[in-house]
Amino acid sequence: MTKLATLALELCTEELPPKALKRLGEAFAGEIVVGLTNRGFLDAASIATPFATPRRLAVTITKVAAVAPDSEVIDRLMPVKVARDASGQPAEAFKRKLAALGHADLATATLEAENGSERIYVASDGKADYVYLRSLAKGASLARGLQEALDAALEQLPIPKTMSYAGVGGYYNDVKFVRPAHRLLALHGADVVGVIALGLRADRLTSGHRFLSRNDLPVATAEAYEETLRAEGKVIVSFAERRAAIVTGLRRAAGEATIIMPDALLDEVTGLVEWPTVYEGVFDPAFLTVPQECLILTMQQNQKYFALAGEDGKLIPRFLLVSNLETSEPGAIIEGNARVLRARLADARFFFDQDRKIRLEARVEKLATIVYHNKLGTQGERVARLAALSGVIADMISAHREQSIRAAQLAKADLTTDMVGEFPELQGLMGRYYAEHDGEDPSVAAAIEQHYRPRFAGDALPEGLVAQAVALADKLETLAGMFGIGVQPTGDKDPFGLRRHAIGAIRVLVEKALPVKLTDLVTAAFHTFEGVPAVQEASTELKNFIYERLRVYLRVQGYLANQIEAVLSQRPERIDLVPVQAAAVKAFAALAGADALAAANKRIVNILRKSGGDAASTIDRSRLADGAEHDLYVAFEKLEPIVDKLCATGDFAGALLALATAKPAVDRFFDDVLVMADDPAVRANRLALLRSVAQTMNRVADISKLAA
Repeated sequence: MTKLATLALELCTEELPPKALKRLGEAFAGEIVVGLTNRGFLDAASIATPFATPRRLAVTITKVAAVAPDSEVIDRLMPVKVARDASGQPAEAFKRKLAALGHADLATATLEAENGSERIYVASDGKADYVYLRSLAKGASLARGLQEALDAALEQLPIPKTMSYAGVGGYYNDVKFVRPAHRLLALHGADVVGVIALGLRADRLTSGHRFLSRNDLPVATAEAYEETLRAEGKVIVSFAERRAAIVTGLRRAAGEATIIMPDALLDEVTGLVEWPTVYEGVFDPAFLTVPQECLILTMQQNQKYFALAGEDGKLIPRFLLVSNLETSEPGAIIEGNARVLRARLADARFFFDQDRKIRLEARVEKLATIVYHNKLGTQGERVARLAALSGVIADMISAHREQSIRAAQLAKADLTTDMVGEFPELQGLMGRYYAEHDGEDPSVAAAIEQHYRPRFAGDALPEGLVAQAVALADKLETLAGMFGIGVQPTGDKDPFGLRRHAIGAIRVLVEKALPVKLTDLVTAAFHTFEGVPAVQEASTELKNFIYERLRVYLRVQGYLANQIEAVLSQRPERIDLVPVQAAAVKAFAALAGADALAAANKRIVNILRKSGGDAASTIDRSRLADGAEHDLYVAFEKLEPIVDKLCATGDFAGALLALATAKPAVDRFFDDVLVMADDPAVRANRLALLRSVAQTMNRVADISKLAA
């Protein structure tokens, strides 16, 4: 049996991009595992552990074979009619083929022979008989299998940007990787695996911490890899463990304060250090007069610090930093970082003070100098469209019209401020602060901040009606403008975030229960572009796009494809009612007999479609035959007002439940009545009856879509 041992593979580099480190480490380990699995080197109980630090990508895998198992190989040689000559003996071409493969002794008249693990035989591929050769291929060595897996892994890494550099002993920049690589370690148990990557030949040396250890640290065995780096190299090589150590250190240093530590910042800081140590610093409380969002963003983006808040949720003049140096005298580190932060916070305070010297309304005219899109004009022109559209939507949703227009006029003014110029993430938020400083109505100030919502999946929605009017206007103006100039998402490319805008509009309409028609919104959006020659009417295309996004929204809510199609195939105008209708359809589909009623409805729809325009304009009751035909008419004559009333009150589930009671009448009709009667008048009357039935049955949704 081949030797099973732990494999350790490590590529040491210069500092890797911290924001991409976690993904790079997981991808590197994952690709190596896939490569070795596909080549038969891993045991069913093998366990892979990914590692990633600023200066390395690595993985250890337990129970890795030194040699892959032998594998069966089946070659299709040639058709039987070619393998035999006219006399029925093996043809010369067949003999030469076997000889070339080293199996000349297997050439027999029957084309069936066996020699140890090699065998030739005849089998059909479904079209003709062929001669096949079955043989065993010797398993490859780990060196070969790992080399192939490593080459493939390096090709597949999600590298954000590739560098070109000179390899070891080289002159030309002919090696390409995310960062220059300096060392390759590959151990199987205690043995070095002779692989090569990026011009580096594997050995058992690794690089310890840049300042706390040495650069040529020997690793005795693959099993000792992680512990050797921890004990002698001062490196916590596991990304997850290092991240957990940072969180523990932050909490210990924070004491009773609340740490503001978004996951993205934690991941980035984890990607910057190999031996994390948390230190605490302070800053001048006078800086707290600046909005805390500005201070937090300054700490996080510029310095990678963690801000602290008190019990009231407000920022306190302390910060935590994660250093890559452990020292008993951290005073110089803390003071140096505090000095840099002081300068950054001073910049933020300067921006804030300067920005407030100019009112937001005075900044609006500056938007005329900022190009929004070369076919759609300037930001100033866009703001004029937003204001007009916000007023129209305000009337639709009963929002305050003048406040909605005012908020839209000021919504983009903060784009001209120094603070937003430094931190674009603060657009909207700074507009709210400056609007409050200017004495604007609170609803206007809130709408300036909230009209961007939702910015991402799960984000909060605009709260007040004024904010909702401006938010819808912002998204629909963008969608109409881009669709009007022919710019639409393709594949995974969506540079203007149109999918996000559509989902955002859907969420506002649905989750805020705004009773407006989609056609009215889209028409109003395109109306604001009158006089813009580049924008063409594309209402149908935009509505189709929104319905597609609505399908995605409903799938996330857990609805099945046929349930979604039952509702959306009717292109409902009230988007806010769609989830309620979908829930009703889902409940209806669970009823006993729902499948049969859906199938009957599908049959009715198909009959009506194939009949063309043969149905009578109205139902002539005198032509209805006694029995099943008359009973169906009576059943739906009673159901129609009930269903209409329930739908009018939004009780779609009750409407479908009422329709389910019609199943016996529908079943009897199809059992007893021939719809396509020979008499044209009778046939037309029966088609008119079915049309009326279908209209009532599909009042909530097209339940025929539920039929298999």
